[in-house]
Amino acid sequence: MVGLDAVLPAMLRALGSPLPDDVAGDPALPPARQAVLLLVDGLGRELLDAHAADAPFLAGLADAGPLQVGFPSSTPISVTSLGTGLPPGAHGTLGVRFRVDDVLLDALTWTRGTQDLRERLVPERVQPRPTVFERTDVACTVVSDRAFRESGLTRSGLRGATYRGVGSFGDLAAEVVAAPRGLVYAYHADLDQLGHLHGPGSLAWRIQLRVIDHFVGMLAADLPPGTLLAVTGDHGMVEVDRRYDADTHPDLRAAEPLVGGDPRARLLYCRPGTVDDVRAAWTTTLGTDALVVGKDEVLDQGWFGPVDGAVRARVPDLVVAMRGTAAVVRTVDEPVLARLPGQHGSTTDAERLVPLLVRPADADD
Repeated sequence: MVGLDAVLPAMLRALGSPLPDDVAGDPALPPARQAVLLLVDGLGRELLDAHAADAPFLAGLADAGPLQVGFPSSTPISVTSLGTGLPPGAHGTLGVRFRVDDVLLDALTWTRGTQDLRERLVPERVQPRPTVFERTDVACTVVSDRAFRESGLTRSGLRGATYRGVGSFGDLAAEVVAAPRGLVYAYHADLDQLGHLHGPGSLAWRIQLRVIDHFVGMLAADLPPGTLLAVTGDHGMVEVDRRYDADTHPDLRAAEPLVGGDPRARLLYCRPGTVDDVRAAWTTTLGTDALVVGKDEVLDQGWFGPVDGAVRARVPDLVVAMRGTAAVVRTVDEPVLARLPGQHGSTTDAERLVPLLVRPADADD
């Protein structure tokens, strides 16, 4: 299945400016003079299908997907794959929280607790591979929340484009429409936030989907002639109803593994000599609610895609992929996240499949 990492190279091909090492293939997008990609955080394929009545404009667009996002199916992994055109094993962002140089880095905030790690773990060194924007001579613009302009995630996965900071739908649309001709990537977060807070498919989530649908319709009408518009997501979401607490459950605390990842995809870094004991404890405790996989199996089965040598030390000793609607929370270390009904990160189609909705450039141009 085509991955999210293939989208920006495909859009450059549609502009007639493929990357030097690009291999033409899916997704095949129609030619255009300008290309705009809107990423709606949390827009999963199954969720959109289930609530198509709330999004008639989006549901009426041709779907060049579905696309499969990388593992874990969470924002920092997907955004970095999108921006670099690479799978997680190549760009090295392996989780919401993953170990870099013996530090458990939060890739969303680029922090450890309250400590800003952008000087200690320089984003351009943590993720040194060039982005798609750095590899093309096409004018590239990123339109996203102004708070993310200098974030570690932006510097890691989206550097090389002109950044336009925004705060609402109004200036998001205005900056997209006014961007120089070329490749435009725009991001909006509210659907994901409401899915986390109220659950995917909740009334609040559905109303937000209606707002997004109306916004995309207006944006499409305002774009310059000759513009290809595509809409995708970075992951889907499920509503969890069973929680195991890694901070208080004695069997999950045994041998004191360093617990990274997020509630649907835990990454465990174990002390020497404890991997087998930790695996046995987590497997027994979680039962059919999880698949607990060792490092060698993860590498052999390509969970992160091909893994570069420099990234290998970041691969956890154990991956815990949740099944069904269960989650492993941390009520002490992640108290807010632990309470949220909407979660994502694991390997289910509900979490990993996203659409690629396409509105071709005006055929009359």
